[in-house]
Amino acid sequence: MGACKGIDDGLLLCLVFIRGVRVRKLLKLFFFLIVFGLVAGGGVAWWSGQPLQMEKKTVEFSVGPTDGAAGVARKLAEAGVTTSPTLLQTWLTLTGQASRFKKGSYELRPNDTPRSLLRKLVRGEFGMRSVRIGEGWNIRQVRAAMRDAEDLRHDSGALSDTTLMQKLGAPEGTKAEGMFFPDTYKYARNTSDLDILKLAYDTMQRKLDAAWQSRDMDLPLETPYELLKLASIVEKETGYGPDRTLVSAVMVNRLRINMRLQTDPTVIYGMGEAYDGNITRADLQRDTPYNTYTRLGLPPTPIAMPSEAALAAAANPADSKALYFVSRNDGTGASEFSENLEAHNRAVRKYILKRP
Repeated sequence: MGACKGIDDGLLLCLVFIRGVRVRKLLKLFFFLIVFGLVAGGGVAWWSGQPLQMEKKTVEFSVGPTDGAAGVARKLAEAGVTTSPTLLQTWLTLTGQASRFKKGSYELRPNDTPRSLLRKLVRGEFGMRSVRIGEGWNIRQVRAAMRDAEDLRHDSGALSDTTLMQKLGAPEGTKAEGMFFPDTYKYARNTSDLDILKLAYDTMQRKLDAAWQSRDMDLPLETPYELLKLASIVEKETGYGPDRTLVSAVMVNRLRINMRLQTDPTVIYGMGEAYDGNITRADLQRDTPYNTYTRLGLPPTPIAMPSEAALAAAANPADSKALYFVSRNDGTGASEFSENLEAHNRAVRKYILKRP
């Protein structure tokens, strides 16, 4: 019996019993620990998916280069997150991701959870703002939007248009008008407005190049810049999609026969801030570089920021012989197109003068 040699049968049975009790206790303890781990893990998983408690709808905070779990938890508490900072710190530490937090400005909203917080911190999903450049806006409106944008650093404010274009890397002599693609641009807090304008400028260059490469080769245009001018006129002349290529056709047909474009938006642009919402016969007769009633050809620069649709219409006008158009005034934005002055005058009587 080895180690049990010399021990009577009663004592041996006692030792076996004691060992059996210990084994059962160890098994129970092991089982308890497994169950506890599963329950605790499930509880943590449940908690990490619950919305963070916040004092306000939006909480903003920043993460610095040395901020780990403790720093983030502290800043969240200071910013208005009322969920236990100790609990947040512990959980963020246990994830093992604290060393991967990206520095920057963040934003939490009502449905954000510890889990979504961690994702933002690791991926660098910063709190974003947005600024819009509208279709058909002029450069004054674009610069005003940059000036008024929330949490955007206004580095372009004191720059002239000429200096601005130099800062953006445009070729020498490039005019600012028409050069920024209309879109909504998102940015992180404290971004420079020059970064937004650079993106809008580069985007317009790409869109313009694509339109130029796909253009009708019979267009009476010599450069992409002339296409940009034409597109800006199309943009301002109509917001009715189906008419864009027809408006473009009218302008192109007039250019081909050396006929004045006679388009009001260019006159209005030439009036600048003097335009008060009304255009008179005297305004149409007053000569400026942008008055296409008094001067032949395209204006010296674009008159607005054209959309991609306007660029496409300018590059590929409709197959039409129309030389005139007038609004139908039916609430749709559609126009009536005519091939000769007689038909145009009839359209004016019908849709403008309301005469038979």
